[in-house]
Order: sequence, then structure tokens, then C-alpha cells
Amino acid sequence: MTEAVKKKAFNFILLNRVFQFVKPYNKYLIISVVLSIVLAVFAPVRPYLINLTVDVATGKPVHMPGWLNYALLKTDVSDATRFIIAVTIFQVVFLCIETAFRFIFSFITSWLGQSVVKDMRVTVYKKVMSLNLSQFDKTPIGTLTTRTINDIESINDIFSDGLIPIISDLLSIIFTLAIMFYMDWKLTLISLIPFPVLIIATYYFKESVNRSFMRVRNAVSALNAFVQEHITGMQIVQAFAAEEREFNKFKKINKDHRNANIHAIFAYSVFFPVVEVVLAVSMGLLVWWIADNRLDAGLLIAFILYLNQIFRPLRVIADKFNVIQMGMISSERVFKVLDNSDVITTEGTYAPQTIRGKVEFKNVSFAYIDEQYVLKNISFEAEPGQTVALVGHTGSGKTSIISILNRLYHIQKGEIEIDDVKIEDYKLDALRSRIGVVLQDVFLFSGTVFDNITLRNPSIKKEQVVEAAKMIGVHNFIMSLPGNYDYNVMERGSTLSLGQRQLLSFIRALLYNPSILILDEATSSIDTESEALIQHAIDTVIAGRTSIVIAHRLSTIRKADKIIVLDKGEIKEMGTHAELLAKGGFYAKLHNMQFEKQKAVIA
Repeated sequence: MTEAVKKKAFNFILLNRVFQFVKPYNKYLIISVVLSIVLAVFAPVRPYLINLTVDVATGKPVHMPGWLNYALLKTDVSDATRFIIAVTIFQVVFLCIETAFRFIFSFITSWLGQSVVKDMRVTVYKKVMSLNLSQFDKTPIGTLTTRTINDIESINDIFSDGLIPIISDLLSIIFTLAIMFYMDWKLTLISLIPFPVLIIATYYFKESVNRSFMRVRNAVSALNAFVQEHITGMQIVQAFAAEEREFNKFKKINKDHRNANIHAIFAYSVFFPVVEVVLAVSMGLLVWWIADNRLDAGLLIAFILYLNQIFRPLRVIADKFNVIQMGMISSERVFKVLDNSDVITTEGTYAPQTIRGKVEFKNVSFAYIDEQYVLKNISFEAEPGQTVALVGHTGSGKTSIISILNRLYHIQKGEIEIDDVKIEDYKLDALRSRIGVVLQDVFLFSGTVFDNITLRNPSIKKEQVVEAAKMIGVHNFIMSLPGNYDYNVMERGSTLSLGQRQLLSFIRALLYNPSILILDEATSSIDTESEALIQHAIDTVIAGRTSIVIAHRLSTIRKADKIIVLDKGEIKEMGTHAELLAKGGFYAKLHNMQFEKQKAVIA
């Protein structure tokens, strides 16, 4: 099987998958195809009527087909004036009907494309939401944005500007050619002598533009990824005075995008004049043959109109083929997202109304990449209501432990149980709704304070939010903001300080009344006054809840029931604050180092 055949087979498979999304709208697809046939039948009618009109006006005998004789109410052909008036009225009515059908055809094909795009975008976004976090670690955000928005929009063009319009244009050409051959087959062959040149030019144009458009799509994806990443990280770019360097990178990617478009523009600039030249040659041959054979003027006018009806769609049909090809390329990228198997496929059915909060790790090993384990044979237990603290140097595996607890990542070895049930046996929403999380890197969405706290959950009332805010002592701070709970925090909470964002995320976690509370450096971005405020809230809220606390400040975890000391993904020590200090081991060294640093700062 040749490469070209393989490519066609692959495109057919892709197109078949795209049409799976058309199934709910099959009746509209059928209507659009029927309308394309009707419009193709309509296409040769008006030039034929003009031919008859000119023949009658010049006194030439004409033979009217039965359908037209009936449509014109059997108007007498010998009375040229009455015939021309009747034909003119008929053409106006016919044009109105054709225009109405063309409007309906354009509207339905566009509506069909947009409906497919809507369903496909929902499917893709749902798939993106189900991907493991490891996929987002490996895939630039801008790339996924391109897949969800730009690429799917290109699939819409398959329907609105590609496949169905091509069918309509091809049928129109076929019906027009059939009428031309019926009227005068010799004249038709003469006028189509330059046609092979147009076919060859169309093929090369299609291939050239297709290559250019592939480069354009890749450049668009690169632009989206670059801009998304650098706007998000603009603070770092400006802080390290890297604007000029990063701007030069952007200019290079943008230049590639421009060059790809210029190649496409060049192909268009060559192709369209070729079409005009071929049309002009056809017209010349047509006039020469009619003049040489003393044929009538009506036939000449009709054939000129017919040639325009053939060449007009041919001007754009190659471009429409490229639209389909670009839709195929985009659909391939979209289906790569949909076919991504790195999702949580072992979701269970266990969904208890409440959980006690017992957590147990049994010989757990975990790696983000292949066999490069960041957690090695981790085993510990947290009884309901206990507070377990995780400490260790950066990169020791603390955050990884909480990430695998609520199944953000798969574990490779061992078992994790909550209330003596494997976490794989829980329904994901039942599991995660019982685990409250306050992360070190707080993310706030663009929207109000209230929306960010509730995550737009309609079942949470404002009174509950206010009560939770008062519990932590943040209510007065929120009331001091313009708009209070309706204050817009902007994207990523840019209008709030790090400490204020941390406080809002803490309310968010408390509001869901979790059975297990995870605090990942919950006080790392808080000043001394706010830290005391949150520490009081923590002491109040963790009562009766299992709490897993990650902290660099060892002073915040002295009251923990169990402290686990991690180093390079392994548990080095485990015990209470007093027990670990008494051992004089790894924890004691960390504690002494922090104590000495604090004394140095005070001094």
C-alpha cells in the first residue's frame, strides 16, 4: 500500500469519526444534501431561459420543453413581447425561490457545523477534565487550548465551507455540463479544450496550499503555547529583565507563522490568474466556433454563462478541498486528545455518605516518570481525628503523598486505603469531596470572592460562606473589600495579596466540611498576624478530623499526633515532636537548623 493510499484511508477513518458526532443531526445532513441536489438542478435553468429569450427576440424558431411550457402558462412563443414578459416574471419568481433555497442551505450547513463543534468541544473538554495531572505536566496549556478551540473550529469548516458545499459545487458542474452537451456537444468540447490545464493547476494549488496550511496550524499552536505560558509567567520574565530575549523568541515564532501564510498567499496569487486565463481561452474558443459555424447569439450567451457557472466553483473548489484537509489535520489532533488513555480508568463504585477518616499507606512507591521513583516503599497510618505532619527538605516527597491520596496521580506499587477501603474502589467525586485541600500555590479563578469560595456550587448558600469566614476570622477583611463577597478578584486573584488568597482558599476547604483535611504549607505565605489567625482556625477545625499537614516551619506542627520525616522519598523517622527530638536524629537536626536561623534573624 502506497503512502498516498494510506493517507486517504486514514483521512476516511478520521472523517468517519467526525461523522459520529453528526448522528444526532442526521436529518439536517440529509436536508442539506437534498438542497445541494436541488440547487445543482436549478443552476443551468436561468442561462437556458436567457437562451430561449434571445432566440425568440431574434425571431429564431424555438422548441420549449413541456415543463417550461406549463410553467409559463402556455404562453404563445410567436408573440415575442408576451413571451419575454412571461419569462422575465418566471425568472424573478425562480430567482426568489433559488435564493431562499440557497439561504436555507447555507444556514443549515453552518448550523450543522456549529452543532457538531459544540458537541465535540464539550466532549474534548470533558476528556481534558478527566486526564491525569501528569498530562498537564507534559503538555503546554496553550497546546490544549488550541486543540479545544482553534482545531475544533477548523472541523466546523468541513461542513460550512468544505464537504457539503463541495458536493453542491460538483453536482452543479455536472448538471451544467450535461445541459451543455445536450444543447451542443461539439461546442461544449471545443470550449473545454483548456480544461485539463485547469485540472493540473488545481491539483498543484491544492497540494501547495495544503503544505502551507499544515505549517500555519503548527505555527498557531506554537504561538498559543508561547503566549499562554509567557503571559502566565510575565512576573518572572519582567523580574529577570528577560523581556527582550523572550520578545525575540516570539518574533521568530511569529515570523514562521507569517512565512507559512505567505506561501499560501503566493499559491493563491498564481492559481486565480491561471483560472482567469483558462476561462478567457475557453471564451475565445467558444466565440470563434460560434462565429465560424454561424450559430445563433442565444447559444453564445448561454454558453458564456454556463462556462462561468463551471469556472466560478472551480476557483474555490481546490481551496475547499484544503479546508477539508485542514479539518482532517485538526480532527487528527483533536482525536489524539480524545484517544489519550492516561485517564483514571479504575474508578470504583463505593460512595459512602460519610467517612471516618482513617488513612493508611501500605508500601507505596510512586514515580512521575517511568521508574524514577519519588516515593519509595512509604508506609504509615493515620487514625480518625489524628493530625499527621510531613516534614523534610524540598523534593523529599511531601507534596507527592497528598497528590496520590486523592488520586491526582496513579501509584505504581503498594496500596492506599481510607477506612480500610482501597482508594481505587471509591467513586472519585465521593473520595475527593471528603478531602479538603489548602495548597501552597493558591489558585483563584476570575470572578467574585463568593464564586471562588464556593466554586460556583449552587447548593452552598451565602450564610454558610459567611459563617465559615467568621470561623476563621476573615469576615471583616472580606467586608472591607469593595463589593464585599461580590468583589472581583480578577484572574489568578491578582488583586489580592498572597496571604489573602491563602485565607480564601482556607475558607473554601472548610466550607465543604471534609473528613480529611490536607494543609500543604498553609501558612507559608501568611504574615505573623495572619498565621496566628489561621493557626487558631486550624486548631478549631481539625478537631475530630484526620489532618495531614505539610510544613517547613516546624514550630507549627509541634502538637501533631505523628510526625513523619521524609528524605529523598523515604521515611527516615516517625514519632511525636518530643520523641523525635529525644532521638537526636534527622528531625532534631532540622529543628536545630531552623531554631538557629530564627535566632540569627532575631539577632
